Amino acid sequence: MKINIPGGKPLEIKHIVSDYNGTIALDGKLIKGVADLINELSTDIKFHVITADTFGSVERELGGVNCEIFKIGIENQDQAKAKYVQKLNTSNVVALGNGQNDLLMLKESILGIGILNHEGIYTKTLLASDIVCQNPIDAIEYFKNSKRLIATLRK
Repeated sequence: MKINIPGGKPLEIKHIVSDYNGTIALDGKLIKGVADLINELSTDIKFHVITADTFGSVERELGGVNCEIFKIGIENQDQAKAKYVQKLNTSNVVALGNGQNDLLMLKESILGIGILNHEGIYTKTLLASDIVCQNPIDAIEYFKNSKRLIATLRK
């Protein structure tokens, strides 16, 4: 997906990398509507979920959702998430997150979107975000209706 931002650099988005719990899930349960959006956009953008799977529910909750799940350990989660984004090519990755362990992947990506949602957002992650959305639906819908993203990012 290519998006031309007036006054900014064009974006070529190939991947969305999202934290799971606190970002697209609450207490281990996928937020309603997220699965449908991921499946709808998956023909244009590859969706990745990176998680330590605190609640042990990610595979069950994302069953039937067209995305890759990447589980990480409990140590150095911020580094693991940043390395995953780097492996995909930072210039083609949008990252979604809310926690302290998401800060580096938001910084590494071409576009970092902080998700406020019910769990809140770590202040330094908020400051590292290019955009902050109330919930993951709003963030993911940027790629369904790119004019919203253009309106937010244009100079």
